[in-house]
Amino acid sequence: MARVGLTPERLTEAGAELADEVGFDEVTVSALARRFDVKVASLYSHVRNSQDLRTRIALLALADMADRAADALAGRAGKDALAALAGVYRDYAREHPGRYAAAQLRLDPQTAAASAGVRHAQMTRALLRGYDLTEPDQTHAVRLLGSVFHGYVSLELGGGFSHSAPDTDATWARIIDALDTLLRNWPAPPTDPRG
Repeated sequence: MARVGLTPERLTEAGAELADEVGFDEVTVSALARRFDVKVASLYSHVRNSQDLRTRIALLALADMADRAADALAGRAGKDALAALAGVYRDYAREHPGRYAAAQLRLDPQTAAASAGVRHAQMTRALLRGYDLTEPDQTHAVRLLGSVFHGYVSLELGGGFSHSAPDTDATWARIIDALDTLLRNWPAPPTDPRG
């Protein structure tokens, strides 16, 4: 019989909190059972296994970030929108490092297609239309922005910039300036030397 009060949603939220506290890699059904002071077996009526729990946390994090991004982007365009979107990722990673790590979990294609990850891509593409980018350059730019945001945030969270000046906020602002300049002056595709 399922323990009263335990639901997949409650376990997912508790797993997300645990991820923020101890790191996403440490989240397992066993760790969650210890948190609730119950036997591991009692959780299996709510989650199939640790991978199912981790996937649920990833989906929660993607939805949280998509909601924040939608709010931040409302009524903005150009560099203002770019800075707002970038800020959502950076702020979320700082506030919820375990959930942010969860959002990077590789999902199977069907789960990914039904996730809020689709909303992230749609919002980023909408932002890029303001820079007059079309395909395939739009996809290249989506990948560039994701790489820069995630790379910077990951290095910053890991303490990679804590040993030198200038302040990381100043660098972040310069990165947004540089990305805005690049997006406004996107290079033409290379010509095929084969003719």
